[in-house]
Amino acid sequence: MSESTIDAAVEAASQATTARPRWIDDATGDRLFHGVVAGAAFFVLFALGAAALSMAWGGRLAFQTFGWRFFYGTEWDPVARQFAAFVPIYGTLVTSLIAMIIAIPVSLGIAVFLTEVCPRWARGSVGTAIELLAGIPSIIYGMWGLFTFVPFMSRYVQPWLINHLGPLPLIGALFDGAPMGIGMLTAGIILGIMIVPFITAVMRDVFSVVPATLKESAYALGCTRWEVIRNIVIPYTRTAVVGGIFLGLGRALGETMAVTFVLGNAHNLSISLMEPGNSIAAAIANEFTEADSDIYLSSLIALGFVLFAVTFVVLAIAKVMLQRIAQQKGE
Repeated sequence: MSESTIDAAVEAASQATTARPRWIDDATGDRLFHGVVAGAAFFVLFALGAAALSMAWGGRLAFQTFGWRFFYGTEWDPVARQFAAFVPIYGTLVTSLIAMIIAIPVSLGIAVFLTEVCPRWARGSVGTAIELLAGIPSIIYGMWGLFTFVPFMSRYVQPWLINHLGPLPLIGALFDGAPMGIGMLTAGIILGIMIVPFITAVMRDVFSVVPATLKESAYALGCTRWEVIRNIVIPYTRTAVVGGIFLGLGRALGETMAVTFVLGNAHNLSISLMEPGNSIAAAIANEFTEADSDIYLSSLIALGFVLFAVTFVVLAIAKVMLQRIAQQKGE
C-alpha cells in the first residue's frame, strides 16, 4: 500500500471523526450500539417464548381434559369430542425420517460434486439450479406430487414394493397395503426433495472454505480424490454439516402444504408406509376452519404446541451433538 493511499485513509477517518455529532462521545456510542444489538437478540428470545406460551395457553383446555392421554392416545373423533395427538406425531416423525434418509446422501453427493468434481464452467449453472429448487413454493411441490408423482407411485413404485418387499419378514409390514399412491412413503419422498436444496447449500458453502493447502498436501502424499473427501473435507467441516442436516430436519418437521396434498390426511395408525396417515401441520391446516367447539379448537392449538416442542427438542439434540463434535476437535 502506497503512502498516498495511507494518507487518504487517515484523512477520511479524521473527517468521519470530525463529522460525528458532538453530543455522542465514544463511550455513549458504544453503549448505544451494545444496547441495540442486545435488544435485537433478546427480542428473538422474547418472540420464541411468547409463541410457546400462547400455544400452551390456547391448548390448556385439551391438556386439562385429556391429560397425558393426549400424547399417547390414537383417537381423533370430532363428533364424540375425543382427541389425541399420537397419530399426527407418528406421521410427522416417520415422514421426516424418510425425508432425511433420502436427502442426506443426495445432498452430500451434490455438494461434493459441486466443490470437488464438477468442471468450473458448469458449477454456476448447477448451483443456480439448486438455489431455484429451494425457491419453489411448497404448494407447487404438493400439486406436482398429487397430480404427477402420486399416479407414478401407484402404478410403478408401490406395486413393486408390495410384491417384492411385502412378503419379507420384519420389514414386510412396512410395505403392506394397497397401491393408492398417497401415503407416508410418498409424503416422505416429496419432503426429501424439498429439503435437498437447503442441506446442499450449507454443505456446498462449508466444503468450499476448506483450506486448499490441506487438500494439496493430501494429494501430494498420494491420496485419491475419494480419500481427500473422506479424510480431509468431511472431517474438517463435520460440525457445519451436522448443523445443515438438522436445519433440513427442522424444515421437514414443519412442512404443511406439500404433505397435506399427498399424505392422505387419515387419523389411522398403521405401520405400513403405503397407508394414508397424518401429520401435525397437515391436521392443523385441514381442520382449523372446521373446529366447531372449544375443545376441538384447543386440541388443534395443542397440536401446534406439540409440534413446537418436537422441533425444539430436535434442535436441542442438534446443539448437544455439535458441542460434542466441537469438544472432540478440541474447540
